[in-house]
Amino acid sequence: MRFLRVDPSLVKWLYYGMHIKRWLLLLLVGVAIMGLGFGYFLREVYFSYTFPDWVYYGTLQFLPRYVRGVLFVGFSGGLILFSVWQLNRSLLSAFIRPGNEESLVNIIYNHRYLRRGPKIVAIGGGTGLSTLLRGLKGHTGNLSAIVTVADDGGSSGRLRRDMGLPPPGDLRNCIAALADAEPLMTKLFQYRFDEGTGLEGHSFGNLFIAAMSEVTGNFEEAVRETSRVLAVRGQILPSTLTNVTLSAVTHDDEAIHGESNIAERGGRIKQVFIHPDNAKANPDAIREILDADMIVVGPGSLYTSVLPNLLVDGISRAIEMSKALKIYICNVATERGETDAFSVGDHYRALNHHISEDLFNYVVANSNIDSAGLPEAWHSEPVRIDHAALNGASIVAADVVSEDNRYHHDTKKLASILIGLYYQRREVERKPSEAEAKGARHEAAVS
Repeated sequence: MRFLRVDPSLVKWLYYGMHIKRWLLLLLVGVAIMGLGFGYFLREVYFSYTFPDWVYYGTLQFLPRYVRGVLFVGFSGGLILFSVWQLNRSLLSAFIRPGNEESLVNIIYNHRYLRRGPKIVAIGGGTGLSTLLRGLKGHTGNLSAIVTVADDGGSSGRLRRDMGLPPPGDLRNCIAALADAEPLMTKLFQYRFDEGTGLEGHSFGNLFIAAMSEVTGNFEEAVRETSRVLAVRGQILPSTLTNVTLSAVTHDDEAIHGESNIAERGGRIKQVFIHPDNAKANPDAIREILDADMIVVGPGSLYTSVLPNLLVDGISRAIEMSKALKIYICNVATERGETDAFSVGDHYRALNHHISEDLFNYVVANSNIDSAGLPEAWHSEPVRIDHAALNGASIVAADVVSEDNRYHHDTKKLASILIGLYYQRREVERKPSEAEAKGARHEAAVS
């Protein structure tokens, strides 16, 4: 069977046209009524005034009336459509950023399409979460990132100690990933000073959020206003508003305090926990989790980016209660000092050791493993897929690794897999069971 290939731009034109036709029709009706009024006026003038000879040719009176009617209607229709189009361009110019070559139809279509996308909550931190968000923002505008605030190293750690702020680093990365601002503005937000007394090591975005906290009066409002300034496509929420510290116990029973110390020490981790252990979850984060269509945990450092969120009082419980599709994304490579020699099953068992079992529907794991492995200088290796039982979760093995950097996920590949799983589940839920279908056919036959 052969199928007719339809130009996507035509589909977008039809989609856009369906949503403006009622207003365009109303406009045309108004213009037609106004034209009818002018017609009555001109008819009266025509019978009461003698026009010069050139008017005969200027108004095409040498042509039949129906031909003149068609010409005038066509010409006026073209003028109306052209003026409406240019008016739209003028009104929407504030939303079209310099250097954006995308057509107006595509901009409007994508805006409406993204607004109708699934509600996705992504939980994590570090570069893994920002990588995920960059891919997902092309599929939906209903994104919420719940970000760890346990970081105590680098620029974030200094601001945390000096100003008593929650660490802004991971939040800054997510804002940059979801920003719809000009590329230069995003690059400026991620800029890190490499010299200057007091400035060296700080990123501009961290300082911006810190300054915004002083202006708005609280950190949460600062993140919200920073997101608005950079036209973020979605929202970014700290997992808790409490100042928390991450600690770990190694298999040698050594206690390590501080997220940065855990990463630097490199001991094999047995357990992680947060102080205070009763830190309450951000109410907005709980609300988003319960209202989500899909919840994605990871990718990111298992013990220092992913678990600190899930250990916050209320986060895991909200995920468990949510009716959303729940997915854990396993890292594509092991991390020195955290997950040395870990397989997919090891990652998942470490999660279950800290939180409730049977929390996830799927575990997404990379299947594109290079036989040559990773460079020795990375002190890492690809995470292998084993066939250990995952307590009810199904492994989705797919090519999700970046070919440019096999230590990271590919944004587009990963987002496509997740969106595919979401719509696949929707189709399964919509499709009636065989028993329901038989019952419906029997009921229809009886009636």
